[in-house]
Amino acid sequence: MLRSIVLAFAACVSLTSATPLIYDGRAPFNYTIEDLNNSLDPYLPAVKGSTNNASYYTQLLGYSLNATSLWSPNLWSPIEQPMTISIDNTSIFIPGGSTPQNGFRRTELIAQTNGNHTALNAVADEDLAKPLNMSHEYQIVWIEPNDGSHIFEIQLGSPFTIPTGTVPVSDARFLKVRNHALDLLFETPFTCNDWHNFAVQINWTNLTLGVFYSTNGEPLQAVTGIVENSSAPPGAAGQGDYHWGVLKLPLANPNDTAAQQSDVVHFGIQEGDTEALTYSGVFIESITGGVSAGYGKTIAPIS
Repeated sequence: MLRSIVLAFAACVSLTSATPLIYDGRAPFNYTIEDLNNSLDPYLPAVKGSTNNASYYTQLLGYSLNATSLWSPNLWSPIEQPMTISIDNTSIFIPGGSTPQNGFRRTELIAQTNGNHTALNAVADEDLAKPLNMSHEYQIVWIEPNDGSHIFEIQLGSPFTIPTGTVPVSDARFLKVRNHALDLLFETPFTCNDWHNFAVQINWTNLTLGVFYSTNGEPLQAVTGIVENSSAPPGAAGQGDYHWGVLKLPLANPNDTAAQQSDVVHFGIQEGDTEALTYSGVFIESITGGVSAGYGKTIAPIS
């Protein structure tokens, strides 16, 4: 089945989409930090540091910032509140009470839904008071099946290497969309004070992807053709959890053994700074009637 995903870094959002919604992750104004801490729909905030509540890492912004304008009827009637997702040195995830992931710093929200989906996601510019360290690799949006791989991912920063090369790399401040095999499908500068709107179209049967993109209030447009994603698990095996947030990889520690350097989840160098991104407009839709381009309009899926 054809499904697609959209990511946006923008300035004012509503709950308006043009095709059937499967999941709506846009936080209404009556959604509270208590709701978040109690994992109430639509978010599962399980991936975070174990020493603090979810609201320590994910802040609901209320009316202080407009969300992405692609989905709002106008700037004067906001329906969604953006959220800032942050990491610091306490952001060490302990999955299922097992070994702490000391190599990572991560805070993520997970969509409370599964299956063949089209996801529309909106991500704001980095918090200038809590900037990312572009010497590191960041994974910010992805779908993760049970085997732990990523059906696709959106990255920032400098790729993790052993040994660590000259960082930051020249395109560290570029948003990069990669497929399951980590081939680069599309990249664009991560400019400050702009919203960057993405859609990733997923065909689960044919194992292909397609990418749509725009900035601020411009409607989405296709920026790739159909791209193969043949290394991804086929069918239901590939339809995992939809994550968005901040996952920061370490730098390889020259004092670690070769085995430890390769174990990026549990070893490596992290500075422990507080860093953040702001998100809005997260939703998942079926694209049987087209891909939502913004302002209630649809465009044809990439073919």
